[in-house]
Amino acid sequence: MKNVDEEIYEEIYEDENLDSFPIDTSIFKPMGASDIIRILEPTIKQDNTNKFLVFAAMLNAYTEENQMNIAFIAPSSSGKSHIPHEVSMLFPKEDIIMLGSASPTAFYHDMGAYDKETNTLTVDLERKIVIFLDQPNTALLERLRALLSHDEKEVKNKITDKSEKKGMRTKNVILRGFSTFVFCTAGLKVDEQESTRFLLLSPEINQEKIREAVLQRIRKGSDSESFYKILNSDPERKLLKQRILAIKQAHIIDIKIHNPNLVEEMFFQRQKKLKPRDQRDIAKIMNIIKSFALINYWFREKDGLSIVANDEDIKNAFEIWDSLSDAQSLGLPPYIYDLYNDVIVAEFHKVNDKNIGVPVGLTRGRISSTHYEVYGRYIADWQLRQIITMLETAGLIYQEADEIDKRKMLVYPTFAKKESRSNNSEVIGGVLADLDNPEGLLDIFDGNLPDLDI
Repeated sequence: MKNVDEEIYEEIYEDENLDSFPIDTSIFKPMGASDIIRILEPTIKQDNTNKFLVFAAMLNAYTEENQMNIAFIAPSSSGKSHIPHEVSMLFPKEDIIMLGSASPTAFYHDMGAYDKETNTLTVDLERKIVIFLDQPNTALLERLRALLSHDEKEVKNKITDKSEKKGMRTKNVILRGFSTFVFCTAGLKVDEQESTRFLLLSPEINQEKIREAVLQRIRKGSDSESFYKILNSDPERKLLKQRILAIKQAHIIDIKIHNPNLVEEMFFQRQKKLKPRDQRDIAKIMNIIKSFALINYWFREKDGLSIVANDEDIKNAFEIWDSLSDAQSLGLPPYIYDLYNDVIVAEFHKVNDKNIGVPVGLTRGRISSTHYEVYGRYIADWQLRQIITMLETAGLIYQEADEIDKRKMLVYPTFAKKESRSNNSEVIGGVLADLDNPEGLLDIFDGNLPDLDI
């Protein structure tokens, strides 16, 4: 039995030559993020920011060089691959490359246009959407870095092929882009070089979302034919698929930003202290701005083969960015950042609420127990160690040996160190801070200096 998306695809994309498929664009209306979220809600519960960003990234594949790369990073069974899979069903099949896995040199041996004279194989990935449903090989990511960074539209590679008759031979491979890449992985550790090239996302993990997803699975599994018929009858979903095809047919070369001064103002309001990764983060924000303009192609100013993003697009993009910027600026998957806030910070405050003296740190066992209370699942010890290392590298926590049992390492949020220093200085009235000011010391102790063993 065909599912709903296959039926919609055949209904809308029945013409083999999609570039000549007639679309009545007069039926389109301006759309915002909330409209996309609402249309995707029947198949993707909650995860509003995630599903919009995945849609925006895939839509940007139809631009010349404004593609975005997304990495879904979260524990297994959290729905990482579900979101990109469901969103991709809105797009023409021939533009989707869905991969379960790939070897480090998989793209170099792919089918492409071979030039015998130059011994060159050209693999065309331009305006494609490449989705890895499982963790890609680390070496593969390394080989794709130039393409992911948009350093060059054509990345030349030299590899060696082994044949039975001629032994090792050099082969020239050109990867032509740009594409939208979506990676889904349960491996929480992220190389810094990859983290700056991707929007790091994690599916929401909360009881309400899980409950809605379970109910959806029950309805879908009980009568899939009825479920798909209801989905198929949604006129907004059909219109969105037509809209995507019309945008593809437009062959947009560039998206300009009308008011770069507003981008500059809004960015520097948020980033008081700049970091090297901000150079790539601002590029991500600008691509989100352009995706809003792209969605509303027919309602934006045209400039030749380009369209112009307006102030509304800029403000909408920063609103989306604000919902995920904290984790992005730290180079952490949102799942790790949420765990820090919901488990470590919350439990630290709980333990130290009535503690006036030196703050009490958290053992790994306590963190693990709290993790189970919050998320309803156990966390492996090796995984917790990895997460603690990531949070420590990001500067969110520090570790110190337990004074009673030196074999135990206690975890503290870094703000605890500052609070501890502040509290300690208040206990003695700021004496240590004012040792260079004898008059100040006399004032503090009413003219009688105590004996200080310094």
